[in-house]
Amino acid sequence: VNDDGIYSEGTLELKHEISNELNNEDINITIVAPISQQSSVGRSISLYDPIRISKTKLSDGSCGYAVSGTPADCVILGIHKILNKTPDMVVSGINIGENIGTEITTSGTVGAAFEGAHHGAKAIASSIQVDCESNLNFKTPAKITAKIGKGYLYNGCNCDVINLNFPITVKEDTPIEITKLARRMYHAKVNERTDPRNRSYYWISGAPTNHANEGTDIHTLMSKKNISLTPLTLDTTINNFNDFARGYQKIIDKI
Repeated sequence: VNDDGIYSEGTLELKHEISNELNNEDINITIVAPISQQSSVGRSISLYDPIRISKTKLSDGSCGYAVSGTPADCVILGIHKILNKTPDMVVSGINIGENIGTEITTSGTVGAAFEGAHHGAKAIASSIQVDCESNLNFKTPAKITAKIGKGYLYNGCNCDVINLNFPITVKEDTPIEITKLARRMYHAKVNERTDPRNRSYYWISGAPTNHANEGTDIHTLMSKKNISLTPLTLDTTINNFNDFARGYQKIIDKI
């Protein structure tokens, strides 16, 4: 699955590399992806719109399933209508553009991985850094994602989602660092414009930050140009729950 659309080159490359990595295994790889671009929709699902599934031929001659919904819709339909079971692993990507920092909650790529984890599958989100002047190299990130996926599949780890991010300059020997999420990725900006009828409309954009603490995904990817591997969990409860509960209970008692 991905959020860039069923014909994304990154997803097809990832399929090939996973197949190569597990070539002696009895595996079945099924591509289910949105029929159109679905970036920044997070883990949203389509509750008030009908969803259609269309079987389509991909550029390598294989078949995939194009879904008229979100990446999370793709995971749900893939499990309940296409496979009729929960797969061993859901791999989301390779996304065109990095998904790092606490803004990952808006990512359709990460959202699909979380949806897969929610249904009991091991899940990986994979993304490559992008700028307007670069020709993207999907093969190397796909190969590394496949190797990490194989290790995760057979050895497991104590997380729900592995979030991988690759620098533009990635090579097969680029170091992989296990990281935490940085606090933010973008400084939000709202651009106001006026239409021909003199009514305001808005574009939301943002300038990326290149500065973050050592050991975070942003610092690893942006400053060190290394591969970031961030273990994520569905449980977003704060770490210091007991301290919070003791302190906030005093406030509740006064209400």
